[in-house]
Amino acid sequence: MLILLGVAVVVAGFAAGFNPLLVVMVSAVLTGMAAGLSPVEVLAAFGKAFNENRYVSAALLVLPVIGVLERAGLQERARTLISGFKSVTLGRLLIGYLLFRQLTAALGLTSIAGHAQTIRPIVAPMAEAAAESETGELPDETRQKVRAMTAATDNIGLFFGEDIFLAIGSILLMVGFLAQSGIVIEPLQLSIWAIPTAIVAFAIHSVRLVLFERKLKGPGA
Repeated sequence: MLILLGVAVVVAGFAAGFNPLLVVMVSAVLTGMAAGLSPVEVLAAFGKAFNENRYVSAALLVLPVIGVLERAGLQERARTLISGFKSVTLGRLLIGYLLFRQLTAALGLTSIAGHAQTIRPIVAPMAEAAAESETGELPDETRQKVRAMTAATDNIGLFFGEDIFLAIGSILLMVGFLAQSGIVIEPLQLSIWAIPTAIVAFAIHSVRLVLFERKLKGPGA
């Protein structure tokens, strides 16, 4: 039961308003020592955990970096850039992004794009500018629909693209589950069967994007 002493330290520390990092550190040290570890072993456990999970802290840098870039005018520059290409329509832009998202996700590059990294600061402003070049100033409701469709494009590209990658969690989960049931299958086989689904998803959503663009233009488009 002494191992649970760390939980009490966390509760008491947070209730007293102490620094959260200090509270967690003290709790971890007490828990380790209560479990019979020496101070050196506790320190080694900290080092091992940090070394194995250091990439997690890198993700925390995304939001402040994006915020600084937006404050510096990233969205405005994205709108200005896309406005200079008259041949780039809303449908073409999002279909191109869908293809990019699926191909990169199929290669395992799932974090190369996303809502925080690309949609909000870059792709959504570009989509709005492309729509405005065809229809004029967008009402707020229509602008929100354009943003929603842009976010949906990212979701669909990622969802159906990542299953083609051999080492993605869903593929490995299915391989493990089937193995427990006596069905031995290689990850490559599942990845290959994911390709037709990704192609169909690309075709269906591309049609949705074209129809969405025509609806924005109004009757007769």
